Amino acid sequence: MTDPTTPQPGSGDAAIQAAEQRAAATRDRNLPQFADLPVAEDTANLRLGPNLNDQLLALLPLVGVWRGEGEVAYSSLEGGPYRFGQQITFAHDGRPFLYYESRSWLLNPDGSVLRPAAREVGWWRLQADDTIEVLLAHATGIMEMYYGKPRNQTSWEIATDAIVRTAGAKEVTASQRLYGIVEGGDLAYVDERAMVGEAMQPHLSARLTRIAG
Repeated sequence: MTDPTTPQPGSGDAAIQAAEQRAAATRDRNLPQFADLPVAEDTANLRLGPNLNDQLLALLPLVGVWRGEGEVAYSSLEGGPYRFGQQITFAHDGRPFLYYESRSWLLNPDGSVLRPAAREVGWWRLQADDTIEVLLAHATGIMEMYYGKPRNQTSWEIATDAIVRTAGAKEVTASQRLYGIVEGGDLAYVDERAMVGEAMQPHLSARLTRIAG
């Protein structure tokens, strides 16, 4: 699988200082919440709310709210590639899983919003041997189960083990994704898919900046 990400350079004090500088505008932002639930609220900010479960330490850099732009393309997609905007949330409530949500919108050539696009929600779980389990449900009638592993401390690769779809959903037979924290602290990813009778090929890619957490 082609790796579109560049590992975040540096370590130690310099990396910590760089992360603190990037967090200056996001460290006090979190998910909007109602404060009267009788259980712990979700948090996308490691400074607020319950502590991250120790089982999730290998996924810690993902926690936050990320927003940016990407590109969608496919051999069967007429007129592409197209630009899209996206917001991704990785949050937790102290238990050993991450809540995941993605919302996206297609963009006109001038950057204005054309219309709402794909939505997906799901859960990221991490087993004792660092196996990543991901369950995703798409608004288009598709449910996917992924397995994968961390590639290193700042990148994660997953691939589908099973896909279920409704009668009216698009035919998707396989998918694989690579996420990584790249230089500057952004979150980048690529999604490759085999669908509508076509072989596995790049479908989505994006680079997102942390806006909360």
